Amino acid sequence: MKLMKRLTFIPAILIMLVSAYAQDVHYNYELGANFAKYKTYQWVDPPDGAFVDQLIDQAIKRTVDEQLEQKGLARVEKDGDLRIGYLAVVEEGMSIAFLGTESLRWGWGDGFVQGETSTISLGMVWIDLYDPARRRLVWRGDASKTIDLRKSPEKNYRNLQKAMGKLFRNYPPPPNQG
Repeated sequence: MKLMKRLTFIPAILIMLVSAYAQDVHYNYELGANFAKYKTYQWVDPPDGAFVDQLIDQAIKRTVDEQLEQKGLARVEKDGDLRIGYLAVVEEGMSIAFLGTESLRWGWGDGFVQGETSTISLGMVWIDLYDPARRRLVWRGDASKTIDLRKSPEKNYRNLQKAMGKLFRNYPPPPNQG
């Protein structure tokens, strides 16, 4: 019975480890918005005082442009049907990993547990699509993933592409059935 508990514990740990490194995406949209009417979009500048790293700005805009182009939207410099803005943040956090063994016998004397902590970075991006004619936010999405800024820019860009692909899989939302 105890061996069976261990065998079920191992897949649970593997799922938690894989989930920790996957992109996490969420989206929301205005019910009743007619997304079929949006054909063009333009980027808006971040709010005054917001620091934007030029390289990260270019990467985010390029990946979003790729996704929206696949959805049939064209980027314009002014008078777009949609206005797009984003906020990007990298937060430092703590990761704790445990390694241990347990005795096959009853009791606690024969096992050990060892813990290790490390600092991880979590990158988060929020993207807003705003209808200027109606002055309303019509779609918002966010994506987050652990990142390592010390790794190659190409690898980080591929991760950003995957996250944006996963996020924009949900755009446009299905038309209302009601």
